[in-house]
Amino acid sequence: MEIRADADSLVQLGKALRKEEDGKELRRDLIRALKVPLVPAVAEIKSGLLSMSSGSLRPGKESLRRAAARKVTTQVKLSGFAAGVRVRARKTPAVRGFANAPKRLNQAKGWRHRVFGRNTWVIQFGKPHYFDDPLRHRRAEFRAAVVAAMNDTARRIADRAQRG
Repeated sequence: MEIRADADSLVQLGKALRKEEDGKELRRDLIRALKVPLVPAVAEIKSGLLSMSSGSLRPGKESLRRAAARKVTTQVKLSGFAAGVRVRARKTPAVRGFANAPKRLNQAKGWRHRVFGRNTWVIQFGKPHYFDDPLRHRRAEFRAAVVAAMNDTARRIADRAQRG
């Protein structure tokens, strides 16, 4: 099997894992290996969010930046149209009714909102590119890690096929 760092190769590898007797174990190992290089990037994304300045909070309420940081996760999908490895920042609907907080905090243009209790609109800025930059700077590292993890899994499948 030829290994390239693309979705088709990942889908092929996922199909090969399903045919294996101990495919669940190999699949679990592959997913774990694919997530490992993302750990420093996710930590940098979360620390970028948490380092933003914060306004006042009512007692007992979760801060917007902490809620957005909690929603940053990694996802590995080995089948289907969107096969691949991703870092996602899910919506935060329960925090101040600001569901798109992770997206808006990342934008350089900010977002508009009305000032509480007044009929005044303001533009507020988050921390532009807190999400994009850590991932963009590590793109080559991610690609190499994906190819290495896929090659390792393919080698393990081939070794088991030769023994059996």
